[in-house]
Amino acid sequence: MTARVHRLRNRLMLAFAVFALAVAGLFGMYVAVFVYSVEDRFFDAMLEQEAQQQLEQRAASGAWSPPRNAFMAVHDTPASFPTDLKAAFDAEPWRREIGGTEGRHYHLRALPPGGAGTPGWLVAEVSQQLVVRPMRSQILALLAWSGLAVVVVAILAGAWLARRTTRPLSKLAALVDGMAPDRLPVGFAGDFPDDEVGVLARGLDNLSGRVRAFIAREHAFTRDASHELRTPLAVIRSATEQLASEPGLSGAGRRQLAHVQHSARQLEQTVITLLTLAREENVEQDATPLAVLPVLEQVVVEQAVLLEGKPVAVRVDVPADVRLPVPGPVLHMLLANLVGNAFAHTRAGEVYIDVAAGRLRIRNTAPAGDPDTIMQPFAKGEGSAGFGLGLAIVHRLCDRFAIDLRIEGTEHATVASFSVQ
Repeated sequence: MTARVHRLRNRLMLAFAVFALAVAGLFGMYVAVFVYSVEDRFFDAMLEQEAQQQLEQRAASGAWSPPRNAFMAVHDTPASFPTDLKAAFDAEPWRREIGGTEGRHYHLRALPPGGAGTPGWLVAEVSQQLVVRPMRSQILALLAWSGLAVVVVAILAGAWLARRTTRPLSKLAALVDGMAPDRLPVGFAGDFPDDEVGVLARGLDNLSGRVRAFIAREHAFTRDASHELRTPLAVIRSATEQLASEPGLSGAGRRQLAHVQHSARQLEQTVITLLTLAREENVEQDATPLAVLPVLEQVVVEQAVLLEGKPVAVRVDVPADVRLPVPGPVLHMLLANLVGNAFAHTRAGEVYIDVAAGRLRIRNTAPAGDPDTIMQPFAKGEGSAGFGLGLAIVHRLCDRFAIDLRIEGTEHATVASFSVQ
């Protein structure tokens, strides 16, 4: 069982937090822009009223009048501006709001007189009238704490919603994570709500039931096949052994009897192979390394009947200390299929079995087929009398026991090899 994870729940909570933070930041920006805009509009409105009065006074008397607000002043030219204002205005004459030194802040309004006269300037030094800027730190702190509170509330709400939303999915994930071929739950779909998770649970429930039925059929088949096939094979072997002891049996009859015995042994070996591959449980992998040569010699003798009547020589050059860490029946099945396949497909020439570069090689003079094709079930070589299952069974057997089988060759030879110790 894998460790429990809550990645989906964490992602939902993170999404809520990021969304709340973005909304809080956007809201704070709008608040700052709003308060600054309101304050500036207030000063602009005051300057507009004062400018209108000054223009009326200039039109009536030909001179500017003292402003009604003490923080405002009228200047005939920018040359009379305060020093900090004049320096900034000379650098950027289009600006109408300028920050001065020592906390001063200016708003400007041009006073265009009628006719060809030079315009005057209405200047308001509003540092004492500012409301927002002195409170900027408090406003930012308030916005920061408000944003933090919103994020915390969003995380809590996201955690609650994520937990409530993902609880059925987490339950289903834990159920699936605990599944095993011998522990397949059924009838659990009713414990889930009627939503997408419920649809998934019903699908898994139906699939689990079908898999349980399939495993039951597979177990019944392997049990029945093991009994029903081995019993008649044992009878055949016993009968042929008794028949072989008959003194009056002719030479031709003995040869035919040897064929029957060989076929019975081959069929028994095939049954063992198929039943071994059909089992779900893990087969012992760390078996004691077995000597390959004794098993190989036995296999060569058993498969020799496939060479009768063929001009084929067999050479075995395998050191006695070569070993392979697999169970005995597995080694016998592997060699029987590979050697039997080499004997069956070699019409003339030589079958050479040796060890080179840490690999046991079975080389015969039959042409090689496509390595990717000949491993497929029912793929038969030219002249094959079987069903094309031998190498497919070997391939599955090697996958089960981590044996690195290779089939290589050319038009004139085929080499099957696997690593040995």
